[in-house]
Amino acid sequence: MPEFAWPWVFVLLPLPWLVRHWMPPAQLGVALHLPHPGLRLAAAEGQRAGGWRSWLLLLAWACLVGAVARPQWVGQPQAQHRSGRALMLAVDLSGSMRTDDMQLGGEPVSRFGAVEAIAGDFISRRGGDEIGLVLFGSRAFLVTPLTYDLAAVRAQLQGAAVGLAGTETAIGDAIAVAVKRLAGLPEQARVVVLLTDGVNNAGSIAPLDAAHAAKAAGVRLYTIGIGATEMSVPDLFGTRTINPSADLDEGMLRSLAEQTGGHYFRATDARQLADAYRAIDALEPMAQQGPALRPRHELFRWPLAWSVLAWLLAVAPKRRPREALA
Repeated sequence: MPEFAWPWVFVLLPLPWLVRHWMPPAQLGVALHLPHPGLRLAAAEGQRAGGWRSWLLLLAWACLVGAVARPQWVGQPQAQHRSGRALMLAVDLSGSMRTDDMQLGGEPVSRFGAVEAIAGDFISRRGGDEIGLVLFGSRAFLVTPLTYDLAAVRAQLQGAAVGLAGTETAIGDAIAVAVKRLAGLPEQARVVVLLTDGVNNAGSIAPLDAAHAAKAAGVRLYTIGIGATEMSVPDLFGTRTINPSADLDEGMLRSLAEQTGGHYFRATDARQLADAYRAIDALEPMAQQGPALRPRHELFRWPLAWSVLAWLLAVAPKRRPREALA
C-alpha cells in the first residue's frame, strides 16, 4: 500500500498562493522603465494573467512537494528469523602463526592461511547469527563489533596480517575483550571461539581469570589449538624433524573450555581445523523471531520527474510576433 514517510511536508502546498497574496503586484508603468520614449510594449489586456504556464508551475510545485514527502510502497510485514546466538571469534595473530606446517588443497600454507580460508567459510555459513571479531597478539583488539553483516566480518579477517597486533600471545586479554562485548546478551546466545597456537605470554589478564569472568557472565568458550606435531626443517646434516607446536598449552585451553561449558579442539592439519569448525557449527540454535519488518520501496523519483517536466514546459520560450514591439 502507498504512503508518505513525511506527510507534514504537504503544509507547504499553499506557499505560492500565500507569497502571491502577501507581495503586492507592481503598478503598471513602475515595474519597467523603457529607455526610448517612443518604444512601447504591445497590450496584453485580453490575456489571462499567467495562462496555462501558471498552471504548469503550480503542477511542478505540487509534484515537488509530493516528492519531498517521500512516497513509498509498503509491503506486507515479514518476520525476521534469527538464531538468537552471538559468536565472538578471537583469532591469534602472533608471530608463530606464520609457521608453514599446514596443508590446504595439497599445498603448504601458514597456520593463519589455513585459518583465513576455513574460518572464512565458517563465517559465511552463520546466517542468522551475530558475529564479531577479536584479533590478538601482544594485545587484543576488537576489530568488528557484533553484526549480522557476515561479509564485513569475513573481509576484516581476510584483511588481517600476522604480527599486526604484536608477536606475542595475550590469550587472557582476548577472552576479556570478547566477554565484555557479550555480557549484555541473553545467556544462551553467548559464545566465544578462541583459536591460538601458543601459550599466554603477554597481556595483563591471566587466561584462567578471564575464564572465571566468562563463566560468571554465562559465556561458553570453545578453544582450538592449531599447529602440526611434526615438521621437517633443514640443518647442517640435511633435515631434522621437530614439533612446531611444542609451546602450545593444551592443558590451559582445555581448562578454559571445560570451566565454561564449552569444548577444546586440537587441529594439527587443515582437515581437523575444518572438523572443529563444523562441530562448533552444529551448536543448537536458540529459536528466536525478530521484530517484523515491512519492506519499503521509494517512489519519489516519479513525482520529481513530473515536476521537472512541468517546470521545463512552463519556462520554455514562446514565439512572439514581431508586431509586439512598436
